[in-house]
Amino acid sequence: MENHGENQMSGGNFNNYEFMPADSWRILRIMAEFVQSFDDMSQMPERLVAVFGSARIPEDAPEFESACELGRLLVKNGYGVITGGGPGIMGAASRGAFEAGGKSIGLNIELPMEQHPNQYQTDSLSFRYFFIRKVCFLKYSTAIIVFPGGFGTLDELCEVLTMVQTSKINRIPIILVGKEFWSGLLHWFKNVLVKNDTISSTDQELFHLVDSAEEAIDYLLACHRYGFHTTVKQ
Repeated sequence: MENHGENQMSGGNFNNYEFMPADSWRILRIMAEFVQSFDDMSQMPERLVAVFGSARIPEDAPEFESACELGRLLVKNGYGVITGGGPGIMGAASRGAFEAGGKSIGLNIELPMEQHPNQYQTDSLSFRYFFIRKVCFLKYSTAIIVFPGGFGTLDELCEVLTMVQTSKINRIPIILVGKEFWSGLLHWFKNVLVKNDTISSTDQELFHLVDSAEEAIDYLLACHRYGFHTTVKQ
């Protein structure tokens, strides 16, 4: 009897020499991007905070001004800012940090649409691969602050929540800015995920919800000074 499984395997990428050279070079590109980005980021200050959010937020939006203020407050309190390097929330946080005279690091991703590096970066890195960029965000950030955003922002948020939940990285402050925007997602976490036992009720303690840049900074400083079991006036 013909072994269809063997035939499918031998006809796939494992033994198809036409594709193996390209795959081998891709591995080398990945290794090179890891080495270069780690080398560049190791030269940066240790106290860095990553700010995530939509590239589509316009400059006249309240969220944009809030992210600008956050960038300024982070620098005022001795932190540098890491963003995805693009416009919108990323550009706002970068601008606030830049205008305050601090570090504004952009981890730019090569995209066919939407991503245009903002002009407020004191240091700029370029990435071909999303997953290497994510590693750099998590490896070199002492906190994550998340403003309203779309699929990319949700992906980044869920990635860091998963890494902390599974103890793949040390716990860091994860702060969501915008109570109205995040209320629907957090209601779903509590009333669907927890109720169906797909997450634990204690997993809701991995993040903190605020409504302003000032509240975000207050919680961040409290966590870094006193640990996570602290009460911050809302």
